[in-house]
Amino acid sequence: MQAFLFKLQRKEIKSQTTKSSMRYILIFSVFLLSTTTIVAQDHVNLKGDYAAEGYDVVAYFQNDVQKGDKVFSATHAGVNYKFHSAENLETFQKNPAMYVPQYGGFCAYAVAKNGEKVSVNPKTYTITEGKLYLFYNSWGVNTLEKWNEEGSEVLQKMADAEWQRILKSQ
Repeated sequence: MQAFLFKLQRKEIKSQTTKSSMRYILIFSVFLLSTTTIVAQDHVNLKGDYAAEGYDVVAYFQNDVQKGDKVFSATHAGVNYKFHSAENLETFQKNPAMYVPQYGGFCAYAVAKNGEKVSVNPKTYTITEGKLYLFYNSWGVNTLEKWNEEGSEVLQKMADAEWQRILKSQ
């Protein structure tokens, strides 16, 4: 009888240990996911809690600049996006990676030239080889013009390298 009680106590202790371990794993997983989202958002230009300052990233590919509506919104990789229409939202959801702005939606020129994350004017953009690039345009400085004048191909390579450095350093 004593052996039976001993086995029963061992099973109970093992069961409690398993439940406790599972609880810690669950808590750690939630922490890890939330940390990943925070890190992802740290590398995205979020003004008003939306990428591209709430502009419809699909509309850019239709040669249109449209402010999004939060009725048509989606989250991708922890980042919120707004869209002008249900159709654009649906298009984004089919292939979100295609529409995400390069360099986290920060000014492509500033990333290339200075390795810095600078805010943008969402109405100043270009699409090159199927990728969306946003630019600073204020106080008489239009970095899209500089991007084109100084050679977009060279600057793109510089920005790609600088962006990798930025991602690693933070």
